Amino acid sequence: MLSPTLGLSARDTRSDWIRLRTLILLRWLAIGGQLLAITLAHRRYGLDLPLGLCYLVVGAAIVANLIAVFVFPENKRLTELEALLTLLFDVAQLALLLYLTGGLTNPFALLVVAPVTISATILTLRSTVLLGVTAIGLITLLTFFHLPLRLRSGEVLMVPPLIEFGTWLAIVIGIGFLGIYSRRVSVEMRSMSEALLATQMALAREQKLTDLGGVVAAAAHELGTPLATIKLVSSEMISELGDRPELRDDAELIRSQADRCRDILRSMGRAGKDDSHLRHAPLGTVVREAAEPHAARGKALHFQTRGPEDDGRQPLVRRAPEIIHGLRNLVQNAVDFARGEVWVDAEWSETEITVRIADDGDGFPPQVIGRIGDPFMRSRRPAPDSRRPEYEGMGLGLFIAKTLLERTGARLRFYNGADPFLTAAERHDRSGAVVEVVWPRARISPPRPEALGENRPITS
Repeated sequence: MLSPTLGLSARDTRSDWIRLRTLILLRWLAIGGQLLAITLAHRRYGLDLPLGLCYLVVGAAIVANLIAVFVFPENKRLTELEALLTLLFDVAQLALLLYLTGGLTNPFALLVVAPVTISATILTLRSTVLLGVTAIGLITLLTFFHLPLRLRSGEVLMVPPLIEFGTWLAIVIGIGFLGIYSRRVSVEMRSMSEALLATQMALAREQKLTDLGGVVAAAAHELGTPLATIKLVSSEMISELGDRPELRDDAELIRSQADRCRDILRSMGRAGKDDSHLRHAPLGTVVREAAEPHAARGKALHFQTRGPEDDGRQPLVRRAPEIIHGLRNLVQNAVDFARGEVWVDAEWSETEITVRIADDGDGFPPQVIGRIGDPFMRSRRPAPDSRRPEYEGMGLGLFIAKTLLERTGARLRFYNGADPFLTAAERHDRSGAVVEVVWPRARISPPRPEALGENRPITS
């Protein structure tokens, strides 16, 4: 089973994902826009700007970019602190340029939102909050302290105080809204990406185990005859070496080791005796195989199979890695949070196959039952009486199970067997969490005449 901390390491180092060259390119675009705006404002619209100071501020950004280009390698990836300092420099440079060009009277003041949005996408929440607070503080200072915009004629361009306040408020709201929105989207995308990676790893692991079972079963079949020959010959040697005890002991050792090899191969190959059995098995067998790793964890597992009254034969279902691993994760979750008992029911009809897993625990928390099956990817400190102290609340196990089972055509439903606010005396046996998995029968159950393949004559 994959560790629920899979996403934590990736999330702690996500600032390393951003390349320095990416921020350099964005800064070159900003520098080009600043130079173009200053030039047009001075020559086209006749604004009397302190060109020397303006070009000096823009030049500082150019120098910073050139240093980054020539000092650092092209594949340089920024740490959390380096990315934060880079964006703080951009905010400060833009604020200083706005100070020289009218403060909030300058419509380009809205661009201060850009570094905060970038931070919300690539940095941690703490760094983003720090950058956002800095940007809001600088914008607030620019409301009171800035050089006014003047025409060449000396006329000062003024805006009504109400409009200036509205501009300030719009920028502050924009920083907050775009920052929260960008962070929310990026976190969900990363969570889904990391959870899908975990799903692929789980599926690959289960596929390897399934393939290994077939290889071991074939090896057990092929090695059966040589081991039987070794045992036969060693038994004959034992009977003939009665007067030579030293050699007789060696022959007995050979026979015992041959028996041991036979037992090992038999236990390793119990998943199937031939290819047909590896591909398909009765529904109850597949369910028990999925739950087997959790049968000895101190909780009682109860299995029940039910079908139509006129058809007591269990349907054969595919022993697909997705089905086995998905059901195994659901059983694990039930065993983890059950008080003492877990029920696994398998039912079928002419059109559907249903597996229902229930426990006698506290059930799903009401506040998250609508989100079950999504990767929460949010670590939390477990409660002191937690039934699963290593669980970090990331929802990866249920997400993997849901994703794998839905690949096979299943529909999943999560609910509680009873009201979680009932007292212990009022709750019935299956009062905990319930997961219901329903497949169209045609998706996982082959037609019975072809289930085990054609009978083949035994050839010498």
